[in-house]
Amino acid sequence: MALSLQGTYTALVTPFRPDTSIDWAAFERLLEGQVAGKVSGVVPCGTTGESPTLSHDEHNDVVRRTVGVIKGRTQVIAGTGSNSKREAIEMSKAAEAAGVDALMVVVPYYNKPTQEGLFRHFVEVAKSVRLPIVVYNIPGRTGIDLAAETLARICDAAANVVATKEATGNVLRAQKLASLLGDRLTILSGDDALTLPMMSVGARGVISVTSNLLPTDVSDVTTLALQGKWTEARRAHAALFSVHEAMFIEANPGPVKALLADTGMMLDGVRSPLVPVTEGTRAILKKIVDSYKKGQR
Repeated sequence: MALSLQGTYTALVTPFRPDTSIDWAAFERLLEGQVAGKVSGVVPCGTTGESPTLSHDEHNDVVRRTVGVIKGRTQVIAGTGSNSKREAIEMSKAAEAAGVDALMVVVPYYNKPTQEGLFRHFVEVAKSVRLPIVVYNIPGRTGIDLAAETLARICDAAANVVATKEATGNVLRAQKLASLLGDRLTILSGDDALTLPMMSVGARGVISVTSNLLPTDVSDVTTLALQGKWTEARRAHAALFSVHEAMFIEANPGPVKALLADTGMMLDGVRSPLVPVTEGTRAILKKIVDSYKKGQR
């Protein structure tokens, strides 16, 4: 169960064809680009992968194909969370059987359980598998916040809960978790724009949207920070800041898919109820990324 979790992990998009079926050729190109960019790992079937719109069969196929293409060249952390404990357990077991390195389990959404309900959910999911688990807390999407004290209880009850993707947008929360749990829990930023601030108070890296497009650049920031080269890390992070912000001009993953389409990597299709970004947004995105790349020359 021991697994080093640090650096940059890419929250993978799921490419679609015009008929919205999964574009496996584009997905393989994306994965190869991530390996070439030397990311620490990839995360299929998270929010950025539009997991709520994937059928269970598609979800399992994406995980299996990710493992098959990666072939151990970098870590694979499969998103397997659900607002149903039964579904979360089923998907977690399927991902474990597929050979992933770890699981990312999101806080149950829509149901709005109590903290005791969250505690029981995570402990029961964790006990159903042997893999390391990353708890994914994103209250802006789930409607409920997993309290730091509840996460500490979960860690006490389930030894394989080893990390959290902290997407509250709150550096103070990361600081509180580091104070409560120390080295017991690895903290990974869930917000690209907060990666360096969170690493300055104890986080070990990021699960990134931007690294779909710029894997090497995002990896450089976390590598520099982990090496204690804070001046260089700040410079690199500051250069990327406008790109990070641009990824959320419209609903994720619309912007990053538009930018990936601009490179020829894939089409920019998303599944309903999401829609592709507007032409005005597309022009803004291109201008921001072009300016960033020009500044790196």
